[in-house]
Formats: sequence, C-alpha cells, structure tokens
Amino acid sequence: MKTDLKKLIPSYTAPRGRFETIDVPPMSYVMVDGHGDPNTSPEYADAVAALYGVSYKLKFLSKNELERDYVVMPLEGLWWADDMTTFTSARDKAQWSWTMMILVPEWLDAEHVERARSAAARADLPALARLRLETLDEGRCVQTLHIGPYDDEGPVLDRLHREVIPGAGLRMRGLHHEIYLADPRRSAPERLRTILRQPVEEDD
Repeated sequence: MKTDLKKLIPSYTAPRGRFETIDVPPMSYVMVDGHGDPNTSPEYADAVAALYGVSYKLKFLSKNELERDYVVMPLEGLWWADDMTTFTSARDKAQWSWTMMILVPEWLDAEHVERARSAAARADLPALARLRLETLDEGRCVQTLHIGPYDDEGPVLDRLHREVIPGAGLRMRGLHHEIYLADPRRSAPERLRTILRQPVEEDD
C-alpha cells in the first residue's frame, strides 16, 4: 500500500477562511537555500529541481529496498526578508530569501538521503551539492488555508501578522512557512491551495 503522509500528519490540513493554532512536531526535510524572485530566478528553479530529483530517488529506494511506498510530499518554503512588508503590501519578490524543502518520511535517514543524492547526480542538477537534510522544529504555529493565486496572499498575511497573532496574545518567531498543496504547473491560479503558517510564542 502507498502511504500518503498528508492524510496522516494533522499539520498538513488547515481551515479555509479562519486561522487555527496548532502544535507542529519536529520533522525532517531535504532543503536548499536561496534568494530572489521565485518566478524569474534560475537559482530557485535549480533548487526545486534538486529537491524533486532527490525526493523521487528516495521514494523508489524506500519502495524497492524497504517495501514502504509513499506519495512524495508537496513542495514547501520558508520565506523571509529584512522588511516583512515585502510579503504583505509591497510584494517585492526580489528582496525575498527562501529555503525550499520537501518532507522526508521518518523511516528514512541521512544515509538514505546521501544514496538518493548519488543516484540523482546522474541528472543535470546544479543545486544538488547545496541540498541538505535538516530537522525543523516549529512547535506552536498559527495557520490557514489560502485558495487562489500566490499574489493574493498579501492581505491574508497582513491580517495574520497585525490582527490574528497579536489578538491571541502571541508574537511571531521563526520564519513564514508555506506548503503548496497544488502543483502550479497543473492547476489554474484560482485553484491553488496553500497552507500559510507562522510559528508563534506567548507575548510576555
């Protein structure tokens, strides 16, 4: 049987039209860092290609050697900038820094990732050397499901930052996190589904 971890990990679902507070457990990801507009940056395209290249090699390794088949998890991104208004009102994507990543199932480890990297090296993947395996421990977060174009996220994020989080007696920490549940290559912009997540802590 093929395991779909999106259906098993609660933090991969979020409500549309409202915000919820959740506790996200530590999870491991293959990651690649970069900077610049994701729509035009070759660095971004190279990062995504390397992540998928390794993730599919991991899937086949798990299926063939461990007899544990699974659905490759969606692309995710951690985003930040010196001025966070570049995400809300300004949307100046050239100023964005990012870590793109894909979840690695808990039964796979660093040795498996390195073997998958070696197998993926047969393809032309310039960002492969920059790919790493890292555990992300986000803990308490506030998240919501955004449906529609990525460029329509600004008002949602502004409300999250200015109203929802302070109104709950919380403050932001860590990095803005997005989970892309729909493939933009195959989905119309109005049908894109993105979980928008922000780690938080008590505002003392």
